[in-house]
Amino acid sequence: MTNDKKLFIGFVGLFALVNAILLGGGYLDMSWASLGVIVAAGLTISLYSFLYHDNPLFKLAEHIFVGVAAAYIFGIYWYQSLYGEVIVRLFSIGDDPGTTTQRLLLLVPSILGLLILTRLSVKIGWLSRISFAFVVGVGAGFTIPRYISAFVLSQIEPTIRPITMDMDGLNLVLIMIGVVSVLVYFFFSVEHRGFVGGVSKVGIWFLMISFGASFGYTIMARLSLLIGRVRFLLDDWLHVM
Repeated sequence: MTNDKKLFIGFVGLFALVNAILLGGGYLDMSWASLGVIVAAGLTISLYSFLYHDNPLFKLAEHIFVGVAAAYIFGIYWYQSLYGEVIVRLFSIGDDPGTTTQRLLLLVPSILGLLILTRLSVKIGWLSRISFAFVVGVGAGFTIPRYISAFVLSQIEPTIRPITMDMDGLNLVLIMIGVVSVLVYFFFSVEHRGFVGGVSKVGIWFLMISFGASFGYTIMARLSLLIGRVRFLLDDWLHVM
């Protein structure tokens, strides 16, 4: 018997024993809510078993998660988009089907959506390029102005404000130095020596501080998720807190 099989059998046996003790001790009752807690606890432990190594428990939990997520997303798209916005209005189902003009306008996105499905065919798969081109074009048209406003204009705005002799003025000076030095660092048309090299090194420091802060924020978010799952296991499942 391989180690993976021993791990799987041992985990199932220990997990069943713990749940039997919890049910027998009255910590969990015979209800759907308790069943959900047991299933969630088992999947949580199975996912964290990847810290040991890749094993069948982790693969099982991973497949269940991907399957449930895919089914949930499909349900949302079906009821909110396909059925709620296309079928109901296009075929005049319900109390407010919309006007004839609105129903005709729905034919355009409906046809584009059907053209994406032609990707499954080798002969007519080229028709899907029409829909993908439309999606990419519209997405770029909506995204580029937002990115310019959020990452370009919002960075330029603090550098042109009047500097005052207070903390706000100090923040403006730091922002201006950071923006200018980082731009100089990414300006490769001039060799980074002398004054330009010194300014680019300041830009490197600003970049490292930014990357470190982002990484720290990511770690804090992951630790917050870990703490939440540990609290769930100790409180909702084992009732030891």
